Amino acid sequence: MKLGIVDEYSDLGSLLHRWEPRCKLIGLMVLIFAFSFVRDLRMLLAMVVVTITIYIISKLPVSFILRRLRYPSFFLLVVVLILPFVSGQTIVMSIGPLDLRQEGLIAVLLVVTRFLSILTIGLILFGTAPFLTTIKAMRALGLPAILADMVLLSLRYLHEIGSDLQKMQTSMSLRGYKKHCFSTRALNVAAWLGGSILVRSYERSEWVYKAMILRGYGYAPTTRGEFQTNSRDVITLGVFLLIAIGFITGDILYGRGVAALLQ
Repeated sequence: MKLGIVDEYSDLGSLLHRWEPRCKLIGLMVLIFAFSFVRDLRMLLAMVVVTITIYIISKLPVSFILRRLRYPSFFLLVVVLILPFVSGQTIVMSIGPLDLRQEGLIAVLLVVTRFLSILTIGLILFGTAPFLTTIKAMRALGLPAILADMVLLSLRYLHEIGSDLQKMQTSMSLRGYKKHCFSTRALNVAAWLGGSILVRSYERSEWVYKAMILRGYGYAPTTRGEFQTNSRDVITLGVFLLIAIGFITGDILYGRGVAALLQ
């Protein structure tokens, strides 16, 4: 199966690559939730330092994260351009008819830093182990089998749907269709293309389900005994849990001032 969107560097030999998948899933997810609770500006620098340190330990190339930040960057750009001018009451600077507000600037800093840190940790989680191994770890931790299978099949067949779309677009281009030409005919063709993709996807889902049933789907052995945890894995998990607790504690102790300011 072609699942190499996020796990193309899963064969590296870093500490995070060797970390037992269940412990890694728990440790990094707890850290992600801890990052999401941070509301104090003094915690942001620590968050960035921790994120960069974990990424360096993972030995993932810089290009790995840069390629995957390309599309989320559009969302961040919208936030950066709008939020400072609409959130808060304290005006820092006036730019023509627009007022730059202190609370909006603080909110932008919090949103951007947390978003990038959480996204980076998530990419590290799925990039340091084969995707199928991560799914098995989720099932071993109690995730319902149907949800795990839905995640795996969704990622798997996004590739297939994308491949079908590319083939159909190439075929249409060879027959004289110009996708950048706006007209009633172009809209009709685009609607036909979307409907065709939906019908093909539905038919393929039925074929796949029937094939899975014929191969014994629903009677797979449990994955709980597949992973082995040693003392190093437990110690690493303890370190990550302590880091997460530190962020939550720091935000509780120091975050009241920023929370009051944003209100």
